[in-house]
Amino acid sequence: MIAGMESSTHIFTGSPTWVMALAMAAIASYLIPVFGVQRMAESHTRLAMRCAWVLHLLTVAAGLMTTPARFGFAPALSMTAWLMLTVYAIEQQLYPKMRAVGVLSVLGALTVLLAQIFPGKPMALQTSAWLPLHLALGIASYGLCAAAVVHAGLMSRAEHRMRTASNDEGGMPLLMLERLTFRFVTAGFVLLSATLLAGLLFGESLYGRAWVWDHKTVFSLLAWVAFALLLIGRSRFGLRGRHAVHLIYAGAALLLLAYAGSRFVLEVVMLGRLS
Repeated sequence: MIAGMESSTHIFTGSPTWVMALAMAAIASYLIPVFGVQRMAESHTRLAMRCAWVLHLLTVAAGLMTTPARFGFAPALSMTAWLMLTVYAIEQQLYPKMRAVGVLSVLGALTVLLAQIFPGKPMALQTSAWLPLHLALGIASYGLCAAAVVHAGLMSRAEHRMRTASNDEGGMPLLMLERLTFRFVTAGFVLLSATLLAGLLFGESLYGRAWVWDHKTVFSLLAWVAFALLLIGRSRFGLRGRHAVHLIYAGAALLLLAYAGSRFVLEVVMLGRLS
């Protein structure tokens, strides 16, 4: 018990003080809109989110530039959340009625905190020059699929608003949300396909071993199948509504288990047992 607590404390204090300060500032900036969104002016909310976005980026970059560079499930989730916020920031300029500040702020704060508690394992010094590109493809597919999940949630809310004849004028039209959701699904599916193909063809040069049928591979392929069925069902049979949303959630959950889930087991569960 005490050994486990010592291990957790060691992990939490693994980051330099200045990185922890950046992380705490990012978390505070994220939480400002959460607790003050009803009272704050929209311009102030956007300013807080922009500050959080910049501080989050600096925190992610600092984690990769430390010696040795560390990576794991929590930094991957942190990068995914940052990509989601980047997408949201762009969409806010194009579609001012897009409203997801509260959810994204909480997710951003949680992932920044997790990345400080569980910074991951040191990355091997002798790795392929193509490994960063492969990781970037994987994280980008995570981010786009996560954006699809957020949009699917907004789509469900818009559908509920229509069914209950709500007079809420603050949300986006259902058809627009649906188009955006499937655009993100398609882009995420393309990047996921490229990530899997790279792992299949160049796995030995990237990771020092050929294709292995481990938990990460199986869950990644299941996620790919879920998104493929969704896109085929959309184009051939007009799949939409709740069934489409459920497939998006299922594919995203499988993708989350593929890397973040397997790394969580290795970095936290197994580490706890060894301690």
